[in-house]
Amino acid sequence: MRRVIFNQKGGVGKSSIACNLAAISAACGYRTLLVDLDAQANSTQYLTGLTGDSLPLGIADFFKQTLSTNAKKKASVHVHHTPFENLDLLAASAELRDLQAKLETRYKVQKLGKLLSRLESDYERIYIDTPPGLNFYSLSALIAADRCLIPFDCDSFSRQTLYEVLEEIEEVQEDHNAHLQLEGIVVNQFQARPNLPRQLLEELGTEQLPLLPVYLSSSVKMRESHQLCKPLIHLDPKHKLTLEFQALFDLLES
Repeated sequence: MRRVIFNQKGGVGKSSIACNLAAISAACGYRTLLVDLDAQANSTQYLTGLTGDSLPLGIADFFKQTLSTNAKKKASVHVHHTPFENLDLLAASAELRDLQAKLETRYKVQKLGKLLSRLESDYERIYIDTPPGLNFYSLSALIAADRCLIPFDCDSFSRQTLYEVLEEIEEVQEDHNAHLQLEGIVVNQFQARPNLPRQLLEELGTEQLPLLPVYLSSSVKMRESHQLCKPLIHLDPKHKLTLEFQALFDLLES
């Protein structure tokens, strides 16, 4: 199973959702891989605590090999073992920015899917974190994935972007990946008391958009989790937000 976490908008929790679902998957005993395709490398830092020059080799090195005119054999890939059992990482780095134009020119958009096909014998669950925007890397992920989750913050800007994201996923399904399944919209950083989030979700519900019934609460515990580079299932298994992530994972696995 390959699941991509995608939204054009930044700051909606793609990395947090991808990493915490992957960590729960691994804690449940599934051999799990997290693929970080964002040059900001937030997921890589979250799962390793490494930054800058200390970042391990990863997906950028793989893409760089695919650009080599002398490469007659399949590009190799460096998988990084995280501190968490059953959870491995294909790390990102800032080098992804420099490679993007060359990869687009050479139309290497199918390479990620072929790589993940090679790795599927080693992993039961693969999660893909994407950069904001529909660029080479996020398109590669949507083409390579079986399933897609859309993180959503409850505000009017996120709502407008949501419609665009749904259209883009439909286009990818029609033009590149007919097997891509939209699993649903993940409501993130939800606050139950203010009227606006509840009203907005009611309106989206009347539009019959695929809102998942598990909402992820807004919590300072997530920021603490980021700072300590420890997913919630390992930081505080009984916390409300951890239990919401567990409920979301169980829903997706059912």
